[in-house]
Amino acid sequence: MTLEIIGISVLWTFLFGYILVGAIDFGAGFFNAYSLITGRQRILTNIIQRYLSPVWEVTNVFLVFFFVGIIGFFPKTAFYYGTTLLVPVSIGIILLAIRGSYYAFETYGARGHKGYSFMYGLAGILIPASLSIVLTISEGGFVTMVEGHPVLDYWLLFSSRLTWSIVVLSIAATLYISAVFLTWYANKARDTEATKLLRKYALIWALPTMITAAGIIFELRIHNPEHYSNIQRFWPMFLISFLMFIGTVVLLWVRKNYGLAFGLLAGQFIFAFFGYGASHYPYLLYPHLTIYDSFTNTAMAISLIVVFILGLGLLIPSLYLLMRLFLFDKDYVRGKSNHHA
Repeated sequence: MTLEIIGISVLWTFLFGYILVGAIDFGAGFFNAYSLITGRQRILTNIIQRYLSPVWEVTNVFLVFFFVGIIGFFPKTAFYYGTTLLVPVSIGIILLAIRGSYYAFETYGARGHKGYSFMYGLAGILIPASLSIVLTISEGGFVTMVEGHPVLDYWLLFSSRLTWSIVVLSIAATLYISAVFLTWYANKARDTEATKLLRKYALIWALPTMITAAGIIFELRIHNPEHYSNIQRFWPMFLISFLMFIGTVVLLWVRKNYGLAFGLLAGQFIFAFFGYGASHYPYLLYPHLTIYDSFTNTAMAISLIVVFILGLGLLIPSLYLLMRLFLFDKDYVRGKSNHHA
């Protein structure tokens, strides 16, 4: 295995961590806002607030690692993606700022304010939508070289069916992942009403997630035949992902084993995400940039790999302790430590 493959594998792992943990966080914010608007805050708000309070600061650590790593391992990505991503990433940063300010308003202002909660929930849904544009651009066809500089065709990008397929998938998957996890969490809290409602949301968003994922593969057949052909080579990974999806839905609907359901959901996205990444190899930006065109020098690569693996080794135990000491602590999850019991 080459240093280039190790480097991109480490980065892809951090990106997956951000997508999984971030999706739970973003979806929780949306469901919190939705419950306030629809008058169901009595059912959901306490459960969601108990989840968000200790977790929200951890989420962006994965994203910071990824962005630092992508420039460190592949310096030319700054040249190709720097100007082309100026608008979507700027929007993402603004949305992250809105989410961060929500906690200040909630802490020092009026708790449960519908306006703050609505902006927080909307920002959470729009962040994955804005950042998912990167995946669309990486498929090629949207960036042209003009006088040696990459130029993004915004009209072509935002009129592409592939773009909107990926955007819709990012939103549907965010709500699906979050609803499944929060169903498990509410069940742990022995909150029957919240569990029932969140389980309903999980089942509602399951089918749109699978349909839009299949739609992206269909769109790739037209937009990027080479990538579509590579996806077919990794069909076992996507088949396993689909079987895990079926297992998740069955456990939610029939068995009501929510912990195992979330485990299968995580496995479903691991196989699909890494299958997609492997099928995209070796391109970072099709057809202009590969992982071999832009890789850093050997000494820097080895240093980054060591640091990032150590960082991952620190983050995973930290998340485990966070869940053990706070999220799934018997007293905390049932609200005894914050006077909601």
